[in-house]
Amino acid sequence: MTTTRNFGDVPIQVASHRGAVDDLLRHALAGEVATTYRLVNAYTVALASRDTAYERVLLGPGTNLPDGLPLAKVLAWTNRDVRVGRVRGPSLFEDCLDRGRPLRVRHYLLGSTPETLQRLAEEIQRRFPGAEIAGLESPPFRALSEGERIAQCDRIRASHAHVVWVALGTPKQDFEALRLMHDAGVTTVAVGAAFDFTAGTVRQAPEWMRRSGLEWSFRLATEPRRLWKRYLFGNARFIQLALVHVWRTRRGTSQTSP
Repeated sequence: MTTTRNFGDVPIQVASHRGAVDDLLRHALAGEVATTYRLVNAYTVALASRDTAYERVLLGPGTNLPDGLPLAKVLAWTNRDVRVGRVRGPSLFEDCLDRGRPLRVRHYLLGSTPETLQRLAEEIQRRFPGAEIAGLESPPFRALSEGERIAQCDRIRASHAHVVWVALGTPKQDFEALRLMHDAGVTTVAVGAAFDFTAGTVRQAPEWMRRSGLEWSFRLATEPRRLWKRYLFGNARFIQLALVHVWRTRRGTSQTSP
């Protein structure tokens, strides 16, 4: 049984990283009811607070996992009755590849460029021999036509994939993961930069920076032109939302205390 807590209006599953891996693999293999998983962080909730269409996605079917360490820490501080752990997207991806091997989990990789996907497939076979790749697909950057969407779903169904990993950038990947869950009837995960990290095309922050919540600063330093607006806006907006969340939580606690 999963436990959720809200950040503002957005429900976040507060399972441990290992629990999230177990839940995802179990759901993907069951195959009876498709679902989608979203990796939620400071930028995600900041963007949703000003984009009603995206907010509806986060409030809709599927599971929101606490990817960002700042988000996980705020949830932990305001929910002392449960243990809140961070579920980092790239680690979730690699652990599912690893632990899915004896279970014969079939993974469909959708996103990035053909070159990155090829390097990713090679790296997966080197690091996780026996991991089953059901398909590789690099869709065009533009919106797909109706015919292209139908053909894409047909390819996914024909691949007999248990899970589709969608790496198209936020927020597009969350919209597409939800669509594929409905249209292809398969469990999906919107997984951000995981493909680039595992393929080695983008450097990851050192472990100490990931543990201390400074991964964003490393990524900003390595990709400033692409990420400066995301972190400048996202971090400032998240701090504002976090302060409101803490105030409302504390106010609600004091009002219900005897």
